[in-house]
Amino acid sequence: RQPERAVVVTLAMAAEPPPPLEPYPLPSFHEEGFTEKFLRKTRENPLVPLGCVCTVGILAYGIICFKKGNTRRSQLMMRARVIAQGFTLAALLGGMVATAVKSRQ
Repeated sequence: RQPERAVVVTLAMAAEPPPPLEPYPLPSFHEEGFTEKFLRKTRENPLVPLGCVCTVGILAYGIICFKKGNTRRSQLMMRARVIAQGFTLAALLGGMVATAVKSRQ
């Protein structure tokens, strides 16, 4: 007696060949320049550039006071600079959290 052979027919073998693939046009992306990206990011989170400007302004004023010999005002400005940097960092983190929450919805 000969062993029985099992015949396996898959769906791919039973069906007709698939239709040819039609090429889809590739999406085109706009290359964003530095200025466009900066303006977009500033509109998304305006507190970060504001914090940066304040930090630089306070730092510059503190250095001017130091050069003039006004050490008391210079120390005050250096402390204010740290506060401005903290504000900038908080604005940056807040913007990141807001973007993450917005993208989940």
